[in-house]
Amino acid sequence: MAEQHHDHSRHGMSGQAGHEHAGHHDHDQHAHAGHGKVTWRMAASATLHCLTGCAIGEVLGLVIATALGWHTFPSIVLAVVLAFFFGYLLTLIPLRRAGVGWKEAITLALAADTVSIIVMEIVDNGVMLVIPGAMDAGLTTGLFWGALAVALLVAFLVTTPINKWIIGKGRGHAVVHAYHH
Repeated sequence: MAEQHHDHSRHGMSGQAGHEHAGHHDHDQHAHAGHGKVTWRMAASATLHCLTGCAIGEVLGLVIATALGWHTFPSIVLAVVLAFFFGYLLTLIPLRRAGVGWKEAITLALAADTVSIIVMEIVDNGVMLVIPGAMDAGLTTGLFWGALAVALLVAFLVTTPINKWIIGKGRGHAVVHAYHH
């Protein structure tokens, strides 16, 4: 397998001591379809990254909506919007720290996380809707928090194999893998 190297100078990262890329020879192999094997661990890591942003947005959105007494539909809309916001934010922050410009960082975050977030949001909100009383339970109830935990777990389990397939195609989290230190 021929190893490919990125020209980081076109990403606005010139002069950063070689981007500390030495010792990370397998980055590009995992970032391109057909170069290296995508492991379940890599897929789980990408999914956990996505789940973190989604969970922050979901919890915050549902807490705000429940505190304001909103009904199911507006609660879900707010939770989904915030899940996308925090999901993308958790990808943007390390890209910006790696010296990637705003335009490219936003493009990379959209490419890396959109499918994963969509799947995760459909699954976790779907689970919340099918658990009787979960969306109407108060913030101080075990039903609310238990249902949310189950919903996020199911979303993780459904999204991980999808992310494995996407990363194997050189898409999804694979597009930002080379920027991770």
